[in-house]
Amino acid sequence: MSRVLVAMSGGVDSSVAAALMIEAGHEVIGVTLKLWSGPNGEAPTAGCCTVSDAEDARRVAAQLDIPYYVLDYTEDFSQGVIGRFVDDYLHGRTPNPCVECNRTVKFSRLLAQATDFGCDVVATGHYARTRFEDERWRLLRGTDPRKDQSYVLSMLGQAQLSRIRFPVGEIDKARTREIALSLGLRTAHKPESMDICFVGRRDYRTFLVEQAPDSVEPGRFVGVDGVDLGRHDGITNFTIGQRRRLGIALGEPRYVVDVDPRTRTVTLGRHDDLAVVGVELEQVTFVSAAVEGPVSVQYRAHGEAVPAILEAGRVTFESAQHGVAPGQTAAFFAGDEVLGGAIIAGTLRA
Repeated sequence: MSRVLVAMSGGVDSSVAAALMIEAGHEVIGVTLKLWSGPNGEAPTAGCCTVSDAEDARRVAAQLDIPYYVLDYTEDFSQGVIGRFVDDYLHGRTPNPCVECNRTVKFSRLLAQATDFGCDVVATGHYARTRFEDERWRLLRGTDPRKDQSYVLSMLGQAQLSRIRFPVGEIDKARTREIALSLGLRTAHKPESMDICFVGRRDYRTFLVEQAPDSVEPGRFVGVDGVDLGRHDGITNFTIGQRRRLGIALGEPRYVVDVDPRTRTVTLGRHDDLAVVGVELEQVTFVSAAVEGPVSVQYRAHGEAVPAILEAGRVTFESAQHGVAPGQTAAFFAGDEVLGGAIIAGTLRA
């Protein structure tokens, strides 16, 4: 029997993860991570990680009769996640804060905290799977393809995977809710939050202006031919591939194909102008040994993995892709197995 630290967000997935670890005979401790607060230290009321979420987690822990703690990681989260989120947008990139949270907080600080609690492993409610085979840990997509979250875990390596468990990754979402109902857990019918936790229900652009009011400056729209098309209110309003809410009417659909933070220029074009044949990578990590050659690459959290060649810090797609943005995560797969991941540093135009 192991001693397990379960990260409990107050949702149904992490609630059932805790229940399944208890059912498997482990000694379980529940924790909720306090990741951010308002300017006066107040807890958030929208998004995830709210006061009500923490209360739901506490009451589920009481139902399961396990110890429960709240861990304050607001400083780590502010520097490693929120700070990078703002900086990336100010530099014309499109970040994925969930990946950065997993990288800098959940699977670094939390694993260290588990040691302090005398716990052998950490369990979360992510829909992914692990296997120990051929003397190494493998990271696999979750059983439920509609809920698979392996993409946001692609930065994990052997040291982390040896101490991480994903109990609900072996079942589908419907079964997760069935288990919660059978145990009478208060989170059984709780809807999922799709918000960025520190943004909540606001537009992320409003959040950026609040965080960096002196850094958001107006600039110009240009066409792919360099023709001036008008004024915009700041590059933080735009991401590669964006078509709606451009604030300009041109008589036909136009897409953001480039954002230049140096000149504050946003380039607009047609869909074909979005095509890229590959991407340059940074912060490349592998689950096990380094990989080169044919892989499948997923470059959006809810996108499909596409055939590509990985070599020398670069991905070359088998066919041109559209709407790929610097700052996004690229996860490498072989079938259902995660091989590694990286941050997209730049794109290679067709």
